[in-house]
Amino acid sequence: MSPRSDKLHQWPAAGKPYDRQGLAVPGTKQPGQSEIVRHLTLSSKGIWGLIDEHTQNSLATLDQIWFEGLKLGQEKDFLGWRQAISKTPLKFAPAYSWISYNEADKRRQNIGSALHSLFQQGKLGGGEFDTVGIWAPNRPEWQLVDIALQTYSKVSVSLYDTLGKDSVADISPSINHSNLSVIFTSADHIATLLRLIPQTPSLKLIVSFDELPTEASDAFKDWAQSQGVQFQTLQEFEAIGKANILPSIPATPDTIASICYTSGTTNLPKGVVLYHKSLAVATQSNLYGLDSMPDHGILMSYLPLAHIYERVCELCTISIGGRIGYFTGDPLRLLEDAQILKPHFFPSVPRVLNRVYQSAMMGGNVAGLKGNLFRKAVATKLEKLRTTGIPTHALWDRLVFRKIQSVLGGQVCLVVSGSAPITPDVMDFLKIAFACEVVEGYGLTETAATCSKSWPNDPTGSGTVGPPVPANEVKTVDVPAMGYTAEDQPNPRGELCIRGANVFPYYYKDEKNTKDSIDEEGWFHTGDVAEIDGAGRIKIIDRVKNIMKLAQGEYVALEKIENIYGSVPISLQIFVHGDGLQSYLVAVLVPNPDIFASIATSLTGQKVLPTDDAALSAACNDPKVVQHVLAILTKEAKRNGLKGFEMVKRLHISTSPFTIEDNTLTPTMKLRRKDAYKKFQTEIDALYALGEPTSGKVNKL
Repeated sequence: MSPRSDKLHQWPAAGKPYDRQGLAVPGTKQPGQSEIVRHLTLSSKGIWGLIDEHTQNSLATLDQIWFEGLKLGQEKDFLGWRQAISKTPLKFAPAYSWISYNEADKRRQNIGSALHSLFQQGKLGGGEFDTVGIWAPNRPEWQLVDIALQTYSKVSVSLYDTLGKDSVADISPSINHSNLSVIFTSADHIATLLRLIPQTPSLKLIVSFDELPTEASDAFKDWAQSQGVQFQTLQEFEAIGKANILPSIPATPDTIASICYTSGTTNLPKGVVLYHKSLAVATQSNLYGLDSMPDHGILMSYLPLAHIYERVCELCTISIGGRIGYFTGDPLRLLEDAQILKPHFFPSVPRVLNRVYQSAMMGGNVAGLKGNLFRKAVATKLEKLRTTGIPTHALWDRLVFRKIQSVLGGQVCLVVSGSAPITPDVMDFLKIAFACEVVEGYGLTETAATCSKSWPNDPTGSGTVGPPVPANEVKTVDVPAMGYTAEDQPNPRGELCIRGANVFPYYYKDEKNTKDSIDEEGWFHTGDVAEIDGAGRIKIIDRVKNIMKLAQGEYVALEKIENIYGSVPISLQIFVHGDGLQSYLVAVLVPNPDIFASIATSLTGQKVLPTDDAALSAACNDPKVVQHVLAILTKEAKRNGLKGFEMVKRLHISTSPFTIEDNTLTPTMKLRRKDAYKKFQTEIDALYALGEPTSGKVNKL
């Protein structure tokens, strides 16, 4: 039986009670806390239990997920990729190549057997657990190794593929902390790992996913051997296991499956320990509502597999016998990949979806008949969506939105947004543009990327992350310093706390942070401030840990403000900065070059092209241009109800983006605030030196 065939995993029938998606458990109100809220399906008949590893028909281990998917998939396609057909210039095949479930099963046995033999012989290991590292971009081999680890009771440690300027500082602590003795990697990382050997004494074997020319392979082997480490290609490694196939090793729900390192926006990364049940129950909960995904449907894999969000999405796909198609690794080819793959399931993040929204608005919202049709279509569909929740329209989908839908291949039926908040307007537009289920979820590494998910066709769901999923119960705890309490009207507000079988048990070798995060009753304190509305839906409204207090005593949540400004088409990237000795906020904006060039042309009277770096840089310092862009941001801030002290009062515009390479972004594309400030410290300090504007005008910097 498919894991989603049980009635627990179907959305409520027609006439679903959108006003009662989550219900409070009677008798759970405590001083300083809200009532505990659980999913409607679990409470509609007075049953207050949560699904966990003991629930009938529930997934409990990752090897169970694999064997469920294998039974459904068998000879059907499983993992797909576009082969490189030329290196100079780099070109890829015009179609996807695939391996079947059965082929993947043979290869995971080869990999798992070789690994288990080497650990048993003492050639690998030496730490507390049999940990295995994976350092590579998304690709079929990544998934094959992970499935081998899941089915041979090994602990995966995923290393972020894209690193900052100091690779040693980013990678070696994770290798040493988790005692990695073997790392599977792509060809471009081999030399880095070999250089790291003196700083990573636990490392004994490096396995390349890529086949290499004989000369290069021999050179790497000699280099590795000279430092007491072995080097092999995956083909050579698989041959070891193929010669001595061992049976799979069944996991228990409490077997450790993975140590997943957080990306570390403010502190050093923490190693989140996840049990098999953590990920399996998270998968089970996310299957609830996956009915729009057709049998043997296709997921597009481009979000980092080192990030738990993508891994759970792929586990869901495997559990129903679906297909996974990997992008070529180049973000500039992502849309080309999608148009060839034609995925049904497109997990995404706001930074990608905001770009889709901005491009669609730029292309459609123009003068003349085309623009009039676009605006009429948007207005008509938005009214229908916000009244009925239905995102489709027979005329406008065919006449206006089919072109937008073709950007992702034309058959997407489920888009999920996660990892950061996305504005309601963008969500609503995506729903009508793609005419399919577009939902927002909320979760953290510590909860296996799972906690809540919005319901499809909820007319007022945008702006919320939906009710708790069946695995989780939630509550809010007062944050007096920020003025959030469970007694707030109309809805309780406070720090969101989560409990359930998917929640991590502890941070690896980090008792202090574990105690600071998980209380004695098993509640994980997220650090996010939430409001739970009358329908039982969660709305993330603030951040406990990333707030700052302005000189006049007002608290501001910088990430929330950045999310609002970040949805404006002119904004490619934005960094909002506050100083506790100042009474107002400033920002650094990296503009969308196409829109910025148009603004600069109209205001300066000189033709500015999006590709003219010198002209764009000059426009960044033009007071008229800066004033105009700030006015656009201010209009958006007011429309979203930001208070005066939450609005940016002075602005610096730069064509130098925040990047992973300059250490201003984490591998999961989140701002490193201290490093972002350091990059623009001179400009930010100069903005503050000008003083707070009193007339609403801005001085250029």
